[in-house]
Amino acid sequence: MASLREGYAALVFGASGALGAAFVAALQDDPRCARVTGLSRQGDPALELGSEASIAAAAGRLMPQGPFHLVVDATGALTLDGRGPEKRLDELNADALQRALQVNAVGPALLLKHFAPLLASGERVVWAKLSARVGSIEDNRKGGWYGYRAAKAALNQLLQTGAIELARRRPDLVVAALQPGTVRSALSRPFVGDAAMDPAESAQRLLAVLDGLPATGRAHFVDHQGQSIPW
Repeated sequence: MASLREGYAALVFGASGALGAAFVAALQDDPRCARVTGLSRQGDPALELGSEASIAAAAGRLMPQGPFHLVVDATGALTLDGRGPEKRLDELNADALQRALQVNAVGPALLLKHFAPLLASGERVVWAKLSARVGSIEDNRKGGWYGYRAAKAALNQLLQTGAIELARRRPDLVVAALQPGTVRSALSRPFVGDAAMDPAESAQRLLAVLDGLPATGRAHFVDHQGQSIPW
């Protein structure tokens, strides 16, 4: 990450997942990165997206390790509690919809709430969140995947709104919603098998994209090739 200061500190949420682990490994290999901290449900402190108390406690524990210059939120889930994405309206379930929103939108918004104060100020910093192209309302041409689409669209709005507010105090902040491509992971395997990109390749591509994004006072929605996606 040549755009960040020498000796920058990075934080990765969802570090136990395929892409989260790939981000941790890539940042550990960056000689400019002095420290990488990974958080997950299995870590210490444990991070549970369904519990704001857990998120707040984790932020408090990590405050002495800050400030951070790069935060990558690699959390998210497509299949929850054994239920995959809905293909038709008659498959909608209120509990499943609420669960999708909690994991893919509400939890990440609370991460931004509690961890944004740990970002460095007065210099370039980056907050990156894995989103999905299916969260684009304009790009929706096939339908289906109701809960996941809705949750990612909500996530994108929350990121955009947060970016506008945070830029007033941190004008050098870059906020980005990222489409990582179809990556080999537990999330994608039921739908694409192994015909997908290696997580390490996706992480390297996304870090390169982040390196080139300007601070504009608004969030970016981009894919792993650096192409903008309509909101």
